Amino acid sequence: MPSKSPVIVDLKFIPEEVEAALKGAFPDREVINRADTIHYNRNLSGIDYAVVWKSAPDLFERAPDLKVVFSGGAGVDHVLTLPGLPDVPLVRFVDRSLTTRMSEWVVMQCLMHLRQHRAYEALAAKREWRDLSQPEAADFTVGIMGMGVLGQDAARKLSVLGFNVVGWSRSKKAVDGIETYAGDELDTFLARTDFLVGLLPLTPDTKGIFNAGLFAKLSRNGPFAAPIFINGGRGGSQVEADILSALDSGLLGAASLDVFEQEPLLPESRFWQMPNVYVTPHVAASSDVKALFSHVEQQIARLEGGLPLQHVVDKLAGY
Repeated sequence: MPSKSPVIVDLKFIPEEVEAALKGAFPDREVINRADTIHYNRNLSGIDYAVVWKSAPDLFERAPDLKVVFSGGAGVDHVLTLPGLPDVPLVRFVDRSLTTRMSEWVVMQCLMHLRQHRAYEALAAKREWRDLSQPEAADFTVGIMGMGVLGQDAARKLSVLGFNVVGWSRSKKAVDGIETYAGDELDTFLARTDFLVGLLPLTPDTKGIFNAGLFAKLSRNGPFAAPIFINGGRGGSQVEADILSALDSGLLGAASLDVFEQEPLLPESRFWQMPNVYVTPHVAASSDVKALFSHVEQQIARLEGGLPLQHVVDKLAGY
């Protein structure tokens, strides 16, 4: 019986979490973790599989015989731009834990803005006991741009909390209980949206889509003076100079940003200290590494058992 191909792991995750997750993972294969210096310069020819997240730029040069590349997250734009990406299937990570974590983050941000958390923090800092006029979730419409697995789950959970929820995507999606828009219906969708949630993949069509022109089309009919922007998708989809200008002018009332055009976010960025902006360091849907390796094992087993891979990326579409 021929030996099974090793698996290359090249993940810019928390090293201790990767090491812990590798214990018991891929029990019948050698694992080459490139975070280990003994493996970094190793010849990787003849190996079929690689699991990557912001991997080293020399990976594909050193591993010329890959049959499948597995992304360590739902997003794949960082893989698509790696030098020497081979013409083999690219599989994105889809898992309950990833979906749940993103929905938790989106719901948390919507609730903190709804309940005026920053305003109450400011009052507490002054030891001032004062209540603010409090609208309820049903008074707001949350518009989600990007109605894939993550967007649909977030939409359902926001709806349960009482928010009105609408969705937009490039192609029409049918979601029970959620009104959806597609393609050239974007302006109609935006005109209804008080809280705008970005969960789009990064493609040539979505690069810079969250800009001043788009923000100007958002609803001004909600209980707050201006709409709110929440982005948990990709940093390249937003124009940060426009976000800052919109916040300064009142075109946007507040924002929650988990992703940025340049990461890590520079220490001198104004976003860090703006009283109406929540910043998180690209952790809205951090991958559960154990779940990631289980997903990769399942997909390898399918392939070697003669079944098709699941969650294969359309490289032209970018997702």
